[in-house]
Amino acid sequence: MRVLITNDDGIDAPGLAILEQAARTISDDVWVVAPATEQSGQSQAVTLADPLRIAKLGARRYAVDGTPADCVTMALNVVMESAPDLVLSGVNQGFNIADDMPYSGTVGAALHAASAGVRAMAFSQAYKRLGQELDEEIWGAARAHCAGTLKTLLAIEQPRGMALNVNFPPVPGEAVKGLAVVRQGLRAVNEIFAEDRTDVRGNPYYWVRFRRDAGEVAPDTDLGAMANAQISVTPLRADLTDMAALGPLADALAE
Repeated sequence: MRVLITNDDGIDAPGLAILEQAARTISDDVWVVAPATEQSGQSQAVTLADPLRIAKLGARRYAVDGTPADCVTMALNVVMESAPDLVLSGVNQGFNIADDMPYSGTVGAALHAASAGVRAMAFSQAYKRLGQELDEEIWGAARAHCAGTLKTLLAIEQPRGMALNVNFPPVPGEAVKGLAVVRQGLRAVNEIFAEDRTDVRGNPYYWVRFRRDAGEVAPDTDLGAMANAQISVTPLRADLTDMAALGPLADALAE
């Protein structure tokens, strides 16, 4: 099996090393094509107005000065000798669930690969539980369960065009309570805002941040899985059509 690994935290991110180690338990043909620098929040963005450059860092290891989706494109069209059988993205530092998920470059890379017809999975490690920092080392669940989760998911047929979004809960490895197949959750409040600050010269600058409120958490969602110390698995597709609205909208326009 030929495996491609990418992420949005950059080629030197600790989570990528965890995912690479897990991938090597299923294959000895592992390629890494990841962003040269952090590309969080890029979703499925592709670079169109600037050229892309690739640096070879070692055997089957490359850094791209572009987005996670760019990395998948470069891997499939430039770097790899033949198409991979599997694309793995992550392990992201921080969860990619609920309203946050569409912004994720980690998930975006997996969806980009799935749209190209390649089996794909995205992996992320939560490090907050409903806004509270944990004391323990944040990678515990991913380190303990990434390889096993990968093998479990590979044993299940995955339809073409689907990507699996996997999130490890913010607990030590021994505290994980298994896998949960769940839907994407929605928070009561998930507002993006610009926090204004002033630099040492008195000039204003801004950090874009989220104001999150989970509210009442439904147990059959990724939010519920995180709260219950479970590894969440959510099937995703690039198709964003609101199927329930098609009929009513067509009826309304026909009047």
